[in-house]
Amino acid sequence: MKGFDLTAILLNAEYRDLLLHGLRITFVVFFASWLLGMTVGVLLLVVRFIPSRIAEGLVSIFISYHRNVPTLVQLMLWYFGIASLLPDGMQEWISDHNGEAIFGVIGLGLCQSAFFSEDLRSGFRAIGSGQTEAARALGHSYVTMMRYVLVPQAVRNSLPALVNHTVSLFKNSSLAMAIGVEELTHAVKEVESASFRTFEVFAIGTVLYLVCSLAMMGAGAALDRRMAMAGVGHR
Repeated sequence: MKGFDLTAILLNAEYRDLLLHGLRITFVVFFASWLLGMTVGVLLLVVRFIPSRIAEGLVSIFISYHRNVPTLVQLMLWYFGIASLLPDGMQEWISDHNGEAIFGVIGLGLCQSAFFSEDLRSGFRAIGSGQTEAARALGHSYVTMMRYVLVPQAVRNSLPALVNHTVSLFKNSSLAMAIGVEELTHAVKEVESASFRTFEVFAIGTVLYLVCSLAMMGAGAALDRRMAMAGVGHR
């Protein structure tokens, strides 16, 4: 029976490189998914500002699907389902350009966009109606009112929820392992299979996820305090 020995993993160059590569891929998938999710989330919010029942209904369907269907199911639908419907040439191109990561980013990003959109929507709804009236009384146009008055307050109001869902997205990036993305959890499994040191390698993976998640939460808290000191979002 092997005794507990972290150095058997940390001092092994091959194992260490596998873990670092997995961590790097995790951050690539996370950042790309975050950018996609926030971009689509903002677009969904803009569409909801349009006075159209059809637009509102379509956005509601999109958000309901992505919030209520498990993320893992969505990833598998993209990778095993939607990918098979693409033209052969496009399938070959995607396959040659790390298709697993591409569909992982799409699946995670679209799923997270529903949560980001609702967070931002809640931030806008928390703004008092007097803010809009005051901005118009001061002569602001719609664009300047949104830019200088409403959007900063909405972001400040929704920041805690946005940070929480950002951390959730980082943790959910581990689900991409199910479609073959070589992220951190995938690397942990590879090292565990090669070294047979299950506890040590999973302990290292756990610490890496914990440190990164706590760092994001700390950065979010610092940003929240800075915005509060600057008076952003105060009514």
